[in-house]
Amino acid sequence: MFALAKRNNISIPFSSPEEVSQAYQFNNLQSFLDIYYQGANVLITEQDFFDLTWAYLLRCQQDNVIHTEIFFDPQTHTERGIAFATVVNGIYGALTQAKQQLGISSQLIMSFLRHLDEDAAFVTLAQALPHKDKIIAIGLDSAEVGNPPEKFARVFAQAKQQGFLTVAHAGEEGPASYISDAIALLKVNRIDHGVRCIDDALLIKQLVKSQMPLTVCPLSNIKLAVFENMQQHNIVGLLQQKLCVTINSDDPAYFGGYMTDNFLAVANALKPSKQELAQFTFNAIAASFIGAEEKASLRLVTESYLSSFN
Repeated sequence: MFALAKRNNISIPFSSPEEVSQAYQFNNLQSFLDIYYQGANVLITEQDFFDLTWAYLLRCQQDNVIHTEIFFDPQTHTERGIAFATVVNGIYGALTQAKQQLGISSQLIMSFLRHLDEDAAFVTLAQALPHKDKIIAIGLDSAEVGNPPEKFARVFAQAKQQGFLTVAHAGEEGPASYISDAIALLKVNRIDHGVRCIDDALLIKQLVKSQMPLTVCPLSNIKLAVFENMQQHNIVGLLQQKLCVTINSDDPAYFGGYMTDNFLAVANALKPSKQELAQFTFNAIAASFIGAEEKASLRLVTESYLSSFN
């Protein structure tokens, strides 16, 4: 943030990285978003988006991530007058380079900001169409409370007609009904977060039967006070009930944890078995937006790694 602010001569309301870190004491999703949008203001050029994405991918490499499916919010930037193409081309350029130089494969998911209206989402979907080769899926994020899935049912239907897969943040701060509605109304392929499913026994049964993936972000949930502490988190309990839950990172620079951090936090606080920890990765492979051959390859890599400990 500070390097890009200096490069682009952008004023930010912090005097040092340490001051930003001190501001990362969020008490809910909105308090995070306020700082997140301030930080996003330093992103101006295609090179900025490339550099940010490349820094993230180098961090992924440190954690031995070999496939990543990342979200971007074009409206955060187009609302500031930054061209859609500037955003997506910068990000995609880094993803392409990571495949070549780091051996990390990736998919890109474009999210609508749910605090904005349906018309704005339709505009963004239209902007995405010339870049369909770069974007695998459409998502839904930002402030969940007060912005239910049905608000975006029509734009999601159009996105699916255009060939995009779909996902949606649901059941993080919002109620379990948001998960049910995202499945029924938005026809999503995955649910992001989804931890409030525990409040609806019928929904739990549905999720077990369908194996609808829930991309759970443990450290983010603690940082945003969805759970008071990691010992209270329900991710291992959901796994033991045979839901297709996965461990993920969510805005890791803000929420204090990349992938290894999240795995360690779950392992240390909730004491899952080694088999259960491995199952999170097998679930992630099953939930990923890659082909059957690539999934089989990743399963073999994982099984080979596990067998080295037997």
